[in-house]
Amino acid sequence: MAERILSLAAEEGPERLQEALQSLAEGELGDMVTRQALKGRETAALLRGIFKGSPCSQRSGVLRRLQVYKHCVPLVESGDLHLGKVSEIIGLLMLEARQLPGHALAELANLFVDVIKGGSLTNGKSLELFSTVLTALASSKENLAYGKGELNGEEFKKQLINTLCSSKWDPRCVIHLANMFRDIPLSGEELQFVVEKVLRMFSKLDLQEIPPLVYQLLLLSAKGSKKTVLEGIIRFFNQLDKRQKEEQRVPQSLDLEVATMPLDQLRHVEGTVILHIVSVINLDQDLGEELIRHLKTEQQKDPGRALCPFSVALLLSVAVKHRLQEQIFEFLKTSITRSCKDLQFLQASKFLQDLFPQQYDITAVILEVVKNSAFGWDHVTQGLVDLGFSLMESYEPKKPFGGKAADNSYGLSKMPAQQACRLGASILLETFKVHEPIRSDILEQVLNRVLTKAASPVSHFIDLLSNIVVSAPLVLQTSSSKVTETFDNLSFLPIDTVQGLLRAVQPLLKVSMSVRDSLILVLQKAIFSRQLDARKAAVAGFLLLLRNFKVLGSLSSSQCSQAIGATQVQADVHACYNSAANEAFCLEILGSLRRCLSQQADVRLMLYEGFYDVLRRNSQLASSIMETLLSQIKQYYLPQPDLLPPLKLEGCIMAQGDQIFLQEPLAHLLCCIQHCLAWYKSTVRLCQGAEDDDEEEEEEGVGFEQNFEEMLESVTRRMIKSELEDFELDKSADFSLSSGVGVKNNIYAIQVMGICEVLIEYNFNIGNFSKNKFEDVLGLFTCYNKLSEILREKAGKNKSALSNKTARSFLSMGFVSTLLTALFRDNTQSHEESLAVLRSSTEFLRYAVSVALQKVQQLEETGQTDGPDGQNPEKMFQNLCKITQVLLWRYTSIPTVVEESGKKKGKSISLLCLEGLLRIFNTVQQLYSARIPQFLQALDITDGDAEETDINVTEKAAFQIRQFQRSLVNQLSSAEDDFNAKETQSLITVLSTLSKLLDPASQQFLQFLTWTVKVCKENALEDISCCKGLLSLLFSVHVLYKSPVGLLRELAQDIHACLGDIDQDIEVEGRCHFAVVNAKTAAPTVCLLVLGQVDKVLEEVDWLIKKLTSLGSDTSEDSSQASNQTQALEKGVILQLGTLLTVYHELVQTALPAGSCVDTLLRSLSKTYAILTSLIKHYIQACRSTSSTIPGRLEKLVKLSGSHLTPQCYSFITYVQNIHSESLSFLEEKKKKKKEDEAAAVSTVMAKVLRETKPIPNLIFAIEQYEKFLIHLSKKSKVNLMQYMKLSTSRDFRINASVLDSALQERNSEDAENEPHNDQSSTAEQTDENQEPKKKRQRKK
Repeated sequence: MAERILSLAAEEGPERLQEALQSLAEGELGDMVTRQALKGRETAALLRGIFKGSPCSQRSGVLRRLQVYKHCVPLVESGDLHLGKVSEIIGLLMLEARQLPGHALAELANLFVDVIKGGSLTNGKSLELFSTVLTALASSKENLAYGKGELNGEEFKKQLINTLCSSKWDPRCVIHLANMFRDIPLSGEELQFVVEKVLRMFSKLDLQEIPPLVYQLLLLSAKGSKKTVLEGIIRFFNQLDKRQKEEQRVPQSLDLEVATMPLDQLRHVEGTVILHIVSVINLDQDLGEELIRHLKTEQQKDPGRALCPFSVALLLSVAVKHRLQEQIFEFLKTSITRSCKDLQFLQASKFLQDLFPQQYDITAVILEVVKNSAFGWDHVTQGLVDLGFSLMESYEPKKPFGGKAADNSYGLSKMPAQQACRLGASILLETFKVHEPIRSDILEQVLNRVLTKAASPVSHFIDLLSNIVVSAPLVLQTSSSKVTETFDNLSFLPIDTVQGLLRAVQPLLKVSMSVRDSLILVLQKAIFSRQLDARKAAVAGFLLLLRNFKVLGSLSSSQCSQAIGATQVQADVHACYNSAANEAFCLEILGSLRRCLSQQADVRLMLYEGFYDVLRRNSQLASSIMETLLSQIKQYYLPQPDLLPPLKLEGCIMAQGDQIFLQEPLAHLLCCIQHCLAWYKSTVRLCQGAEDDDEEEEEEGVGFEQNFEEMLESVTRRMIKSELEDFELDKSADFSLSSGVGVKNNIYAIQVMGICEVLIEYNFNIGNFSKNKFEDVLGLFTCYNKLSEILREKAGKNKSALSNKTARSFLSMGFVSTLLTALFRDNTQSHEESLAVLRSSTEFLRYAVSVALQKVQQLEETGQTDGPDGQNPEKMFQNLCKITQVLLWRYTSIPTVVEESGKKKGKSISLLCLEGLLRIFNTVQQLYSARIPQFLQALDITDGDAEETDINVTEKAAFQIRQFQRSLVNQLSSAEDDFNAKETQSLITVLSTLSKLLDPASQQFLQFLTWTVKVCKENALEDISCCKGLLSLLFSVHVLYKSPVGLLRELAQDIHACLGDIDQDIEVEGRCHFAVVNAKTAAPTVCLLVLGQVDKVLEEVDWLIKKLTSLGSDTSEDSSQASNQTQALEKGVILQLGTLLTVYHELVQTALPAGSCVDTLLRSLSKTYAILTSLIKHYIQACRSTSSTIPGRLEKLVKLSGSHLTPQCYSFITYVQNIHSESLSFLEEKKKKKKEDEAAAVSTVMAKVLRETKPIPNLIFAIEQYEKFLIHLSKKSKVNLMQYMKLSTSRDFRINASVLDSALQERNSEDAENEPHNDQSSTAEQTDENQEPKKKRQRKK
């Protein structure tokens, strides 16, 4: 039959063909098509023949065509046919579909809907036909039967899509359906419906099928609904990430059905999806802009949902090759700083923490992106690197480098900008570790920035470089050319940058000969440079090389108790070079350095400070170094035993024209000799018996050791005998820095004092507690002290800033801790007699404590101290712990009151101890925040053997706090003559520093808060600084427990009671809550502190209202949860504002003195009204978006503002104006008495009055704005809120009506006297004057 139809179809006339087709039975036509298709013969020709014999003009033809369509759709989907055959059939059916009449198309479309509902689509090929049918339907003009009524083609298509999207889809055909909808013209509403349906299907699909579906969706988004598509994709992957995290946290998931995809599979799918989105954005720019727009609005509402790891990775990928880069980085940077600020804001207030229990931390999210990018996300890495550098450059440290080396510590990154810079460095470091291909690029960029930003601080880049080198030292070898190029510029860089850079790349010098050689060449050139900085850089570089290239036989690091800095690689990589070569190399360097001993003092100083470290790390160089030092000191040492003074000071200075410079820092040279000798003696003793072969060298060593000992002994003896006149220094000498002689004397004095200190340390250390040696120490101190007194006396006369600075002590930190322990804590019987010599001198004890104080201050400011081990954080920490133990014991066991002040000269030792403790507690929290448990453990002598693992910081801190609490209570309860304000202030500061270590949720914290409140309530402190400190402590602690508004109200009531009311006839009820508020402290001290704290609360409230506004615009599916949170926030805001209004109610009725209090209060009131206005605006917005009524709480707040604040504000304004008018009238009188002399004084007071009345118009404007928006809200909510507001008469505050009337009457009576007959006319004139403004108003209306 098929052959017959094919042959008939070839004829021109269709009549015979039609007859043949009509003769076929119903099922035969379908069977024939199936047979022909399966055999693979001319199926298309057969179908063309059937269509030719079934014209659409005949009803039978249409039915036959429908029959073919209905048969072909299942046939195509059956999977029995070859794909080529399927495409051929579908192509032909699509061509012919447009000729079908509307009702046939409708029937066909319904057939497709049933097929999709039934889930019998396999390859989805027939959907191409469905899209053609729907498109044809949409353009059909005839009305079609639908249900009981009729619809036109467009409406019918809409109903079909509606039905389709409401029905269940087989997950296998989702991609085909999404693809199909691209070919159908859809209205905005239909598209939204389709997109939402496809997004809902995501969760039902296998992970591997998501990327192609996403791609289809993105192509579909070209028609519209871009925001919905992007939002859906981001939300889906965000939820998957959260679920994955949850599963990792709870690995044994009970719900086996939810045991989801493996992590690597999820990450690869996410990576592919991101690539798809980026490729579509490259074609469709609008999609990229929509992405940024969407994330910006989301971030306002819920940053956790907007910036999740997936969306951040997506943004970074888009940023790489796109014009949106600047926009994206700006958005990410502002989001990072905002997140850091919000976190900081939340951590500072318990009130906010209760409202926001979950805190969003964007830094963790971005670092998670770095971690995720290890799964082949190469498209994200470039974005990560760019973001890292962008953050480091935008938020780099602003202080000059070296101003605070402590910036290297993580404890200091408290400010949002510092945290952002730290995050940038972390991103780069982690990316460097994860992605090998990009390593050389990161390294090159870091080195470039170290070079090009020489003028600005580069400490953060050097830290990063150093961490990079530690993580992969050998990666530098591939980039060694870049490093050598950097070395060429060393002589142009600041010395601190040079030292940091060399320390960072030092591991490379051990593995790359070429880099080392190029560095040595650069350094040798620099030694002869004309620039001082270049020569210093050369010395720094050579010292570093000497420290790190060990000669055979040198002691191991552990024997020398060497600390390995963060920049050193732990492995001994240099072993590949033979040590003989190392020795020759080191001796060559030492030769170069000897030349530097004839250069400027700065260069010599660097050498003397560096030799000890070299010796300690490279002990075989000892003899060379000691010989060098010996020959250097011999130039200034006078060997004759009776000659005074023992050293040639004149050789240490150099004159250049009128100016005099220090040429040889003699004290530093002696200091270096003393430390090197002490180290040499201790290590030689350590090694004796272990090696006896190098006898010759041993003898040589003994030679210089003996030389040095005899020399130091002789210098000590003669220094004690020397008088100040021997050094040409006495009380009559000139010490002014303006003359050459004065400068010379200053240099001499500082050198002599330094030499005395070096000898004190030397004699104490070798003395082994012998009485004679300690008498020598005291003799040396006497010499030091005389000079110190003279310098202090002269500085007092000169009053110059320079001369007031105390000279930096030469004692080492380690010695200071040993000395203090011996002086105050050594109870050994055998040491008793010799220590009594030192303990007898109060001056010496005070000196020892003040040097400790100076060392701690230096550590706090720069992160290191002078002298050996000064840059070793571990040793510094141990010394700090020892010093703290001693100072703490001395302060708590001998109170200041008991201590005799002697001649009442200088601070008492106890007070110095307290200052030292305060500095130490600050320093430990800044530099050693991670080691606070060990620090507190070291202080607790009772519990010395406890395990380090179970240290409870809160308990230990509370124990220390109790000791200082006792001291403070003793101070406060002491008699007025014994009260020491300075000590009280320091104690309060110590307590506030230690309170930061308490956990706010602990019982100890609550006890401390209760105690602080009690102290404030019971002690009538009249000292202003102590009162300020105590209240600041109270506020800082209270804020971490709960909101301080109740406390502020009580303080405001006390201020009101103390200062009286603005209406003098009213007597204020004498309620006294806090004794600390009294006549001396109430204004301005307490008043300004209270207003400062009120401002902080207002900031919190303002922040909350902004959060409320963003939550109000959130229309996501979690709306019920959002509304609960909104209600909680609204309640919090209204309660805070309500209590604040009662605080202001007290303050605006207080008779505050003119000046800062009035000014601050007026500004604070303006801010309050502005915040009340923004709250009202929020409710206006809420009334617009939802038909909810305003809560009763808000009504109460408005009522309170109308009754307790606005009227009082106007009275207060009148009071302020009266004060100022009184001061002006007082001036007027003065002016009349003394016109010329007082002109300047008058103008200053006038300016002051103008400045202080400036906030008044702003306040009135703020009040009127508030009332304006209240009227708006009243209209919107149908609640009359204005009934609580009274219109004030004080709005015409520049015109006083009663004064005006009396003035007019006076003028009229004068006129009446002049013209007695003109009474009537003058009164008429007066009424005219009164009526004229009314007429004007009428015209305006």
